[in-house]
Amino acid sequence: MCGGAMTIVGYLLSPLSWWNDLLVNIPIAYLFACLVRLIISGYFLPSMIVGYWMTNVAGFVMMHAGIKMVATKEVKIEFLKDFLISLLYTLFMLVLYYVGWLKFPTDYHF
Repeated sequence: MCGGAMTIVGYLLSPLSWWNDLLVNIPIAYLFACLVRLIISGYFLPSMIVGYWMTNVAGFVMMHAGIKMVATKEVKIEFLKDFLISLLYTLFMLVLYYVGWLKFPTDYHF
């Protein structure tokens, strides 16, 4: 994908556009949650939240990489590094959740 196209797709996924949640991110997160629900029942809402978060992060990473591609052609390693850092952060958050140090808002019972 060329840098300009990656920047545009990243902008569409990022929270920088005011309309992206309703038209792009929430439908993608819903589809992601439906797929997760087929595998693990009972995790629709948490997986929708994770899917929504991942679309926003993917948007920022794609915008960053796309702009760097337009500016320089030496971005493949940087993009892979940014993607892996985002993936490791996500896995770290999941570990914190499963250990019990981090809770979803729906886990609290008042």
